[in-house]
Amino acid sequence: MTYLETAAEFYREVAETPQVGLCCVQSSPLQFPGLKIPLPMQEMNYGCGTTVHATELTNQPTVLYVGVGGGLEALQFAYFSRRAGAVIAVEPVAAMREAATRNLEIAATENPWFDANFVEIRAGDAFNLPVADASVDIVAQNCLFNIFEPEDLTRALKEAYRVLKPGGRLQMSDPIATRPIPAHLQQDERLRAMCLSGALTYQEYTQRIIDAGFGQIEIRARRPYRLLDAQTYNLEENLLLESLDSVSFKVAIPEDGACIFTGKTAIYSGAESLFDDGAGHLLQRGIPAAVCDKTATKLAGLQPKQIMITDSTWHYNGGGCC
Repeated sequence: MTYLETAAEFYREVAETPQVGLCCVQSSPLQFPGLKIPLPMQEMNYGCGTTVHATELTNQPTVLYVGVGGGLEALQFAYFSRRAGAVIAVEPVAAMREAATRNLEIAATENPWFDANFVEIRAGDAFNLPVADASVDIVAQNCLFNIFEPEDLTRALKEAYRVLKPGGRLQMSDPIATRPIPAHLQQDERLRAMCLSGALTYQEYTQRIIDAGFGQIEIRARRPYRLLDAQTYNLEENLLLESLDSVSFKVAIPEDGACIFTGKTAIYSGAESLFDDGAGHLLQRGIPAAVCDKTATKLAGLQPKQIMITDSTWHYNGGGCC
């Protein structure tokens, strides 16, 4: 049995018998006025963070959700796009598709604004998304891509890139590892299916996104997720996993490399009222300006005594230098 077959069997089991707290979710489901999340959806909340960012959801975007789970985030996306077929949920496991369909039908009885046809559930997988090129505004996935082996992760990222419209967004939440996960855990297919052993480091994860063609990445949140303790997992020392929420944009990669925003700012303290780096970045004296990590490094090298670069907050909601 391959690791993907093991994962499919595992998620068939948790679709038929929900396991509350399976993924040790570190952010509570977003609450919006007039949105009631059915209890079965809450019990099947198998993500590690959230992909639903209200600032990204204006103008009723078409959303492709990969791995429907219990339907919770599909319902949340539909809250912002209240029309038939606005959310396309792709799921390879039949039992999960059936569970999500039931949960969405319950949601329709509990939410007067919601019609079950707002979410269309299709059979398919992350490697062969059943939609046309450049046809959706958003692709989202929560705690799915981390179970893939690295080359399969690249396939999934490139497939997401294919179906996104120019300027479209890939909204993801996945565990990342604070150091490389040892081979004996990576090769444990059950642990991989449980989102415990397939995580890449932050640097590896973001580089895979860039290599798929995405020119800008914004980190929405980074928080502790699970601890793999040395005794249980046969490690030399404890290994911390973190949950990373990100939004990646289908825009061209600049000549000097992709832009990654992690919440850094640049603050100019020189004698002039403005500092111009000659590359399109203007800093007003004393006022923090959001900058991507690449620009932060360049500015720090230009005027190390007059430009302060603040640390990453790992929380960024738009704006900035690029």
